[in-house]
Amino acid sequence: MAHEQANPEAASRSSVLSTAVAETARHLDIGPTDLGKIIGLSQPVASRLLNGRYTIREGSKEWELGALFIRMYRGLFSLVGNSDTLAKDWLRSNNRAFGDQWPIGVIKNVQGLVHACEYIDAHRASV
Repeated sequence: MAHEQANPEAASRSSVLSTAVAETARHLDIGPTDLGKIIGLSQPVASRLLNGRYTIREGSKEWELGALFIRMYRGLFSLVGNSDTLAKDWLRSNNRAFGDQWPIGVIKNVQGLVHACEYIDAHRASV
């Protein structure tokens, strides 16, 4: 795997986060092009991540964005009643909170991903 780390604990955490990011992308039908834009990887590297041949290095920007991506999914999953279908629909529907854009487009930049996390967290708190 890419980015092997000397510290076995860090390597283990990297493996766990990388697997979680890949699984989240699969649950939301997000391919390597969009995933790369969301967490700051090139499309080929994102493709390797999805195929289990790339590990996100702990402490990197992609690590931080990957953790935010998972946070967004977990909150959304909870909000829509544990339904991947509804989560996918939410990502691909106009939303006034995102300027009538689809959230999948908005989360492709850091500010949009943070906004989506905050929006979801705020709605979960009111449930």
